[in-house]
Amino acid sequence: MDIDLRQMVMVLGDAVDLVGVDDTFHGKRVALMAVSVAQHLCWNEVDQGVMLNAGLLHDCGVSTTQGHRAITSTIDPEGNLAHCEKGAGILARFAPLAYLAPIVLHHHRHWQDFKALPVAPSTLRYANLLHLADRVDALAIPHHRSDSILQHMDEIRGQIAQHRNTFFNPLFLDAFLEVSRTEAFWLCQSRDYLPLTLEGLVASRPALPMGFSELKQFALTMAEIVDAKSPFTAQHSLGVARLASCLANLAGLSSERIALLEVAALLHDIGKLCIPDEILEFPSQLSPEDRSKMRRHSYATYQILRRIHGFEEMALWAAAHHESMNSNGYPFHLGQKDLPVEARILKVADVYQAMAQNRPYREPWPPDQILVLLKQMQANLEIDPDMVNLVAGNLECCHRAAIGDAA
Repeated sequence: MDIDLRQMVMVLGDAVDLVGVDDTFHGKRVALMAVSVAQHLCWNEVDQGVMLNAGLLHDCGVSTTQGHRAITSTIDPEGNLAHCEKGAGILARFAPLAYLAPIVLHHHRHWQDFKALPVAPSTLRYANLLHLADRVDALAIPHHRSDSILQHMDEIRGQIAQHRNTFFNPLFLDAFLEVSRTEAFWLCQSRDYLPLTLEGLVASRPALPMGFSELKQFALTMAEIVDAKSPFTAQHSLGVARLASCLANLAGLSSERIALLEVAALLHDIGKLCIPDEILEFPSQLSPEDRSKMRRHSYATYQILRRIHGFEEMALWAAAHHESMNSNGYPFHLGQKDLPVEARILKVADVYQAMAQNRPYREPWPPDQILVLLKQMQANLEIDPDMVNLVAGNLECCHRAAIGDAA
């Protein structure tokens, strides 16, 4: 299977931006601004590509709503380096994007502080331009939300200009002040025009094929970001992937289908990044309004993954982890005849692993108690009886797969 790395970066950028909840374009705006300034500075295509990817992924170390609000609430937030270190670590573990790690690590460093750091000149350039675009958008976010950006563009430019030679390289600052004089610079960042503008920019760059081993590593990277959303869901995606792989093997699926299912399992909860922290960590039963918000996440997963060429089947498997055999699940209300075996496996793996984990409202359940729940769900025609039988006949090894190192 050949996957285009360009598409994967866009998907990862989409997922990172979901954390903003009520503003899901921060990374995209930063990427577009950084590329615009780089073009004005006559940087070559390679350097522009670096700024595009760095802009899209610079906040991959931020998984919580609270964290996103903290780093975008002011031009110079306190304690802003922790997410830089975390994001750099995530990218460093994914070889095709490891070159972005030092840029992300330093993207909140002030220009004046680089003098004391042993940083490569290229990293210094990339990181400070990224810092500039990132801080511009921190000031612009409330005005994008209220659709009043043109009323405040000069105000933002003036605030940024105050930090010449301190926060920002004066060469980069002057280039920004020049390109941001026009209304078009700001309007192309609006929700009406930004997606098409950015997609055109990405499509104009050469394809970068990835093999399956890199795809698996990418899925692990995504799972790390998703599972960091809450301490109560840490390791959930990994556990679901292990258990899904175990059940698929017991069900006799081919090695190729098992490998694809494992990727889908690692990615099944991408959409949860758009759920506010306070809902995910609520210590008791959710209100009807909050339950309706929670039910959005699987459709968000589908919309993100379906954009990747070659992911059509896996997108449906991942999005269907809350569907039911009786057609009363969500988001599509698929029934028994429409649910492929991979989706049925993933549903059971998701339920089992969630109950085996500690959550804010309960202690982890033991295997026998989880099996009782699965049989109740089977009686209600929610899950596949064949999968429940596989769990019942292999309960110990299924539990070990679900909880991993905690076993």
